[in-house]
Amino acid sequence: QVQLVESGGGLVQAGGSLRLSCRASGITFRLYTMGWYRQGPGNERELVATITSDGSTNYANSVKGRFTISRDNAKNTVYLQMNSLKPEDTALYYCRGNFIRQYYWGQGTQVTVSS
Repeated sequence: QVQLVESGGGLVQAGGSLRLSCRASGITFRLYTMGWYRQGPGNERELVATITSDGSTNYANSVKGRFTISRDNAKNTVYLQMNSLKPEDTALYYCRGNFIRQYYWGQGTQVTVSS
């Protein structure tokens, strides 16, 4: 059974930092492209950042320079370090893993940034 379990969300003041984690089980993690997505109030789900199996990263323009995605294949975990948080970063953050045509989603962790 595949599971992606996010953690690390919470309430933080603008300018603060949070580190999200997503631990995967039931997949060959090292083969998967892992990503973070978010869905804010009234918005569609959007890409935040991805990291491929060889470590290449991609970021949404809105988070470049503030967020860093990384992975630890030994721990089957992907991270999202979020610095200089803004109120507009408030959203439910989801982890996703994909390999060829297989896609799996976590259930999300809430991030709320107060002004």
